[in-house]
Amino acid sequence: MKRKKRYRSSPDDYSYERLRDERKYGLYWYSWLWNILRPVLIFLCVIVIVAGLLTVGWHYIDRRFVAPMDPGNTDSVVFEVKSGSSLTRVANNLEAAGLVRNRSVFKYYADFLGFGQKIQSGTYQLNRSMTMREIAERLTAGDGTPLVRDITIIEGWTVENIAAYLARENVIADPEVFLSLCRTGEKFAQYYYIADVRASANASDRLYALEGYLAPNTYEIYTSATVEEIVKKLLAQTEAVFKDEWHDRADVLGMTMDQVITLASMIEKEAKQSDFARVSAVFHNRLRIGMALGSDVTVKYVTGTTRMSLTNDDLAVSSPYNTYRVTGLPLGPICNPSPAAIEAALYPDADFTAQNYLYFCSKDPATGELYFSRTLEEHEAAVKIYAPLWQAYDQKTGAR
Repeated sequence: MKRKKRYRSSPDDYSYERLRDERKYGLYWYSWLWNILRPVLIFLCVIVIVAGLLTVGWHYIDRRFVAPMDPGNTDSVVFEVKSGSSLTRVANNLEAAGLVRNRSVFKYYADFLGFGQKIQSGTYQLNRSMTMREIAERLTAGDGTPLVRDITIIEGWTVENIAAYLARENVIADPEVFLSLCRTGEKFAQYYYIADVRASANASDRLYALEGYLAPNTYEIYTSATVEEIVKKLLAQTEAVFKDEWHDRADVLGMTMDQVITLASMIEKEAKQSDFARVSAVFHNRLRIGMALGSDVTVKYVTGTTRMSLTNDDLAVSSPYNTYRVTGLPLGPICNPSPAAIEAALYPDADFTAQNYLYFCSKDPATGELYFSRTLEEHEAAVKIYAPLWQAYDQKTGAR
């Protein structure tokens, strides 16, 4: 029998036969899908492997160089940045204090984010649970020992009120140092209005030469400022507030700057701002006819009482500040008045001036509302009505 000659199939023949078989047995779709999915799966596997390696690597780096030293430890650690310290020194000190894991990492991290040139000197409260960013932000916020701070002097405060406030806020160590400077004003004679005060009659009898001249305002001062520097800053503001227009108006009224500020200090203590000009009119009317000003607030300045109802003994106190016993203005200001009170002293209410109002009294101690009268009879009737309210207010507030 004649044997058939066999030939080796070519690759094309094999592919054709394979394709024929796949079509025959329904495997063509599987091969087509596998050809598509295979590179995708390989790519995903590579991504997973790379991500795993990166995650492991990052966790290692984080634990070794970046993470907080002790996430559960919030105990305060005092950290000082001395003036002139470089970023390198700060980073070294942070590592030595156990606040960062690696000084070089912190240095480059802070420098890269722009914190390097912003770190401020001071004493900071940090802890070992803080991240590098939190530490860097704290050191650049300047909340350690800041170079400057704000103080606020309230309208109507006396020199003694201001001294107590500055001591309470730890701005000054000893209030008596502040009071002694204000008592004589000797170190501030370069300010012309203080020189005028010191040269005035009975200047030595004033409780404080600087009373009235420490302008109420909010000030930014250096934390290293001396008591004398703080006083100068307040005095300079008074000169800025008392503008040329007010000097001209004082000349028209025949008043000195000291007299204006003295009157303004009484107005500040007697009334709310809405009544400043009307109270000013009453005082101007009394000054014009030579009538005693009879202002309770001048007595309170001398005696220190906070009562609404003053006794006969209070009113009889012997003092150049007691406007029940002296005619005209008291010896000097009784507080540090606001610009609004100074303006009212210079520009009294025209209608009340023209109608010759001479009296006022408290109508409601809680709100500061006043009752104004033109005659003594009308005033006495008002006092009879409202005096019980003053006594009740004193009892309620425990006024001394």
